Amino acid sequence: MHPAAGMKRVALALLLGAALLYLLATWQRPHHAAWGYVAAFAEAAMVGAIADWFAVVALFRHPLGLPVPHTAIIPANKDRIGANLADFLLQHFLSQEQVLARLQGLDVAGRVADWLARPANAERVAARLAEVARWGVGALHDERVRQFVAGLAQAGLARVDVTRLSGRVLEAMTHERRHQELLDGVLVQIARLMGDEGVQESITEAIAREVKALKVVGLDQVAARLATRKVVIIVARTIIDMADDPAHVLRQRFDELVAQYVERLQHDEALHARAERAKAELLASPAVGEYVNQLWSELLAWLQEDLARPDSSLRQRIAEAAQGLGERLRTDAEIRGWINAELQAAAPRLVARYREDVRDYIVERVRAWDAAEMTGELERHIGRDLQFIRINGTLVGGLVGLAIHTATELLRRLG
Repeated sequence: MHPAAGMKRVALALLLGAALLYLLATWQRPHHAAWGYVAAFAEAAMVGAIADWFAVVALFRHPLGLPVPHTAIIPANKDRIGANLADFLLQHFLSQEQVLARLQGLDVAGRVADWLARPANAERVAARLAEVARWGVGALHDERVRQFVAGLAQAGLARVDVTRLSGRVLEAMTHERRHQELLDGVLVQIARLMGDEGVQESITEAIAREVKALKVVGLDQVAARLATRKVVIIVARTIIDMADDPAHVLRQRFDELVAQYVERLQHDEALHARAERAKAELLASPAVGEYVNQLWSELLAWLQEDLARPDSSLRQRIAEAAQGLGERLRTDAEIRGWINAELQAAAPRLVARYREDVRDYIVERVRAWDAAEMTGELERHIGRDLQFIRINGTLVGGLVGLAIHTATELLRRLG
């Protein structure tokens, strides 16, 4: 039995009790004056009980089904209640002043940092994200999604101008002679390569094979080693000269070649047409499609397998990253201050932008409710407390009636 139903029975029992008591007191009144007081109490108790019953019922429906004016208040005013509720929430909970005052009193970044820095909370974040990832990976396994993603990727790649994009990338890389740093790195690697004994031995053998005439007298290896030494010395000297001279002729030649290639990538229509044809052939190739599809399937399978394991490496990495972020935020007061300041700066814009949307949502949501359903839910949740009004009305009404009857008797006797 619902608590409200039980309290209804208590209130009804009190009303019936008051009615029986009134009948008894009226019947016994001629035999003793005290029964007049009892009758006054019972009469007033019935009036109070019935009046409060009417008031409580009138909130939710028409009493006895009669269309009495100003009854069934909640169903009749459902939409207005929703609008007033929305106004109340916006005025008292979502005004800019209240939101800013609340944010100023909260160290949001510090609280987030402390929360994330706890291993249990970091694990909780990782577990939730892993669940979302598992759902996403499972959805991507669907053939319809696979075809949709493949179509998007193919359409996107088809729109990419490979040559001109490559030209812009190289142009950015060569800005302020950044490509010379790349050349320096290549030269360092060449120097290390030429200093390797295995590489030198390979060069020696290659030269020895070319000087077959000296093999008869046994001088092929000697000549090859001398030639190798000369090659290594020349390469080393060239690298040193290029490193010491920013205007070295080879550096200038490298600059010219790079500039010419960038120019061709951006403006050579023939090169652009060849690249577009190659790209189209590549995208249309069944072998490439099957290869990409296989890679995609293997990646999804690996992700699903890893996320399903209790010791998932991805989940562990997410947890470590979350905890690390919390610990870093906790020790960096400057970045916490920046985050809090940004939240306070963004709050007025967000409140102004979404405040009316929140109001409209509440109004529309209440308007969409079925009146009978909403009334039933309200009565179910607050009905028990409302029945106390009937109970209190019965008792208080009886006491007030008793007091009035007592005062009337005293005045009559004094008069």
